[in-house]
Amino acid sequence: MFTGSWCSGMGLGGWVLMIGFWVALLGVIVWAVTQLFPSAPKSDALDLLDRRLAAGDIDPGAYREARSELSGAGRTLNRG
Repeated sequence: MFTGSWCSGMGLGGWVLMIGFWVALLGVIVWAVTQLFPSAPKSDALDLLDRRLAAGDIDPGAYREARSELSGAGRTLNRG
């Protein structure tokens, strides 16, 4: 089956190596493209703040204060 003029005399081992080579090459290409063009959306400040609270980087009091500042509740109008 894997010998003769149609298979170019590679034999079974040659076919396995050739298929393995092409699979590895395509895998490297796909990996490179995903590294060059990541599809993760950019997070905004509120998402970052939520992640910092979940990771324990900030305490709940600081979280509430920063969240109110970011949402605009802590802003005052400058009249003068």
